[in-house]
This record gives sequence, C-alpha cells and structure tokens, in this order.
Amino acid sequence: MNEFVVELNVDTAVYKTLLESTKAIPWKIDWETLRFAYIGPQIESLLGWSPHSWVGIDDWIERMHPDDRDRVVNFCVEQSKAGVDHEADYRALKADGTYVWIRDVVHVVRNGAGEVEALIGFMFDISERKENEEKLLRLQRELEELSYQDGLTGIANRRLLDSVLETEWASAWRSDKPLWFIILDIDCFKQYNDHYGHLAGDDCLRRIAQFLAASILRPRDLLARFGGEEFVLVLPETDLEAAQHVAERCRAAISDAAIPHRASDVSHLVTVSMGVATANPADGGGQASLIEKADRHLYRAKQEGRNRIVAE
Repeated sequence: MNEFVVELNVDTAVYKTLLESTKAIPWKIDWETLRFAYIGPQIESLLGWSPHSWVGIDDWIERMHPDDRDRVVNFCVEQSKAGVDHEADYRALKADGTYVWIRDVVHVVRNGAGEVEALIGFMFDISERKENEEKLLRLQRELEELSYQDGLTGIANRRLLDSVLETEWASAWRSDKPLWFIILDIDCFKQYNDHYGHLAGDDCLRRIAQFLAASILRPRDLLARFGGEEFVLVLPETDLEAAQHVAERCRAAISDAAIPHRASDVSHLVTVSMGVATANPADGGGQASLIEKADRHLYRAKQEGRNRIVAE
C-alpha cells in the first residue's frame, strides 16, 4: 500500500514536471468557486503575471482585451455550462501593458453524477500564427484590390465595372430612379501610338485616367477603363443636367491638360469624344442596353467631328 502511494506521488511529480516544461500553460479552475486550483508557472514568462496573482476567473476576464472580452467570456461560459469542450482565441494583457494572442483549449470535467466539476485546459501563445494570418489577410485584400484594378492606369477595371453596374442597376430598380452612363474615347489614339510610340501612348492613358479621376466628385460615381482607349463613368441617382456637367468637366480637364497630339485629325492636342445615356431599370431592358445606347451616342459624336459630347 505504501509502495503504491509513493509510486503515485512520483508519477504526479513527473506529470507536473512534464507539464511545466512545455510552452503550453496548464491550468485548472474549480467550477463551484470559479477559482484557479492551479496554473503553470510558464504564465509569468509569457504574460509577466505571477501564478499567485491568478486567483479566480475575474483575473482571467480582467486580463483580456476589452474588444474580445464579451465574445470570449459569453462563449466559454455557455459551452462550460453545457459541458462541452471548446477553445477560444483572444488577446491577453501582459504586465507591461501590451497584448499577446492566446488560444485557450478547455476540457470540461464532470463528476460521477454527470455535473460539471472543473475546467482544465492549456493556454498557447499563438501570436506568431496570428501575425502570419494577418499578413495573409492583408495579402488577400491586396490581391483582391488588384483583381479589380486596371494594371496600366490604376483605376477600376472591367471586372469591377460589371460588379458595380449590376449593384447600381439593382439599386436604381428599387428606387425607381434612372442610372446614367458615360462612355469616353480618346480621339485618333491609334495615330497617337503610331506617331509617339506605345510607351508614350501608355503614359497618355495613365494621365487621362488621372484627369478623369480628379473630375469625379461623388463617392458612388465610378470611373473605369472599358478597354483600349475607352473609359466609362457610372453615375447613379443623377439627372441629365448633372450628367452633362460631369461629362463637360471631364472633357475640359483633358483639354486644359494640353497633351500634344500632332498626328490628330481633330486638334494639335489630345481630345475626347463622349456618349451620355440613361435608363430606368423599372422600365425594362438591361444593363447591356444602357451601354449600347451610350455607345451609339459616342459613335454620333465621332461622326459629327469628334471632340464633343452627345447626350440623351
């Protein structure tokens, strides 16, 4: 009998030594009193708080980031009452006032009657993992932004245009208000490329995009590159006068930029032709019909001599 007790004590000491030699921080909370029955000494090297300062569950709660507190505490209490093992990630307060990401893995211990008796678990430092996750999320956001961005001009590309046009079309249908669409084409751009070279042509497109972007004043208005030397603007919740004003402001900005174009049939400077159209989704039709209507007005602008705006 004595040999068994000695052997049991030795095993307990061995287990404790093993637990306290790992980076994971073991702990135990008595469910009835909600006080710590044990917490590993590693807690001090990680957070700076001595094991003796972890008296009860309130110490755990108070040393949690305020933005994480309600979510984590409510979840853990709910799962513990239900007797369900669980885990939670949160930012734990260090003694120096900074925070470190922790993952708490919790096992619910029941007594012979099936009642919750204690919670035991391990705290893991997952700061490096969280940092890597944040880097991946930032990278994903950057890639998503790039996927909606025209590689040459930096403005919205056709993919984002299609998405926004669909959204604004649905919004216009719900509000029973018209949606305006402007398509803009740089006059004699092939001659520009032939005369100045394609690198100069790319630079011209970038400059035009900048001037157009500076002419957009409302947050919901969208400027996108439609393809080649064509740009488009989507103008929700506006009217003919306002749409024409936007178009004229864009045309004037490009004219004021005075970009030389000696090979143009229209002017010795870069000019643009524009088609302005509208549609009310509630009247039927579709987004494609709106684009086609604007394109017909653009064709008229070119036929009538370029460097002009043709609207509804």
